[in-house]
Amino acid sequence: MNRSAQLPVVVGVDGSDHSLRALDRAVEEAVLRGAPLEVLCGASAHRRASDGAPGAAGEAEAVRPADEEHRRALARQSRQIAESAAERARESAPGLDVRPSAAGENAVAALVRAGRRAALTVVGTRGHGGFTGLLLGSVSLRVAAHIEGPLMVVRGDNERPRHTVVVGVEYGADTDAARYGFEEAGRRATALLVLHAWELPVYPGVMVPPPTRVLEEIAEEQARYEESVPMDAVAGLREAHPNVDARVETVYAGPGHALVEASAAADLVVLAAHRRHRLFGMRLGPVTHAVLHHAHCPVVLVPTAA
Repeated sequence: MNRSAQLPVVVGVDGSDHSLRALDRAVEEAVLRGAPLEVLCGASAHRRASDGAPGAAGEAEAVRPADEEHRRALARQSRQIAESAAERARESAPGLDVRPSAAGENAVAALVRAGRRAALTVVGTRGHGGFTGLLLGSVSLRVAAHIEGPLMVVRGDNERPRHTVVVGVEYGADTDAARYGFEEAGRRATALLVLHAWELPVYPGVMVPPPTRVLEEIAEEQARYEESVPMDAVAGLREAHPNVDARVETVYAGPGHALVEASAAADLVVLAAHRRHRLFGMRLGPVTHAVLHHAHCPVVLVPTAA
């Protein structure tokens, strides 16, 4: 493929340690793909002076020059952050095509927009202004809820390679995530585990439980269906990726707990991100939240229709 036509890897930076860790991982991902790297710094989220509600028109006029100067200063800072991060990337991977970019819009909007034309978008777990007690920053969560392409959230404490990619699937139709997992395992020359976890549903408010025999029949029928989920998700993919050592597994456990546990032995967890419309916009499901907050390795979300 023509190098100039190759989709870039995009990484969001803000100068924080978390974003520099994301940058270092994004460099690795760009090198793996033979892709250019776009280093993107969005506008600061700090309020501008004119965002307030002045008591009179004269007060509004008085703050505009200072506000404009503040905006210019923030723009200069964004450019400096992007250029400094780009230089770090070039030093770690000589020959890599690195493109610094400072966006005039906020980081979430800039990353979502850039993600439409990216092979992969990479973010850290938390940036400047994040609270120490929060495991995942608001920017990362908001990008995850809206981005249209694959998103990697760089987190975890795995320091040595585990030589395994884990894909979590909820439905047999999660073939996009499974395909991405096969591609990543092939690119990294690692094993692949396609994992489906399930639990019997609880029906609150049922006063008289069904007879034990009926419950056993329901559980057996449900188990047969659940066993088929990861098999359906990988149908045809083994033949398309014959060099990938792939296996499927169905476990009876809470999906979030099972995936976090599996991440301890993985280099990467890939999730089919089922995003659903809620009153206040798109929201990630509880399993995705749990994995993003507690996984022991980086997590890639592959957007999937609800």
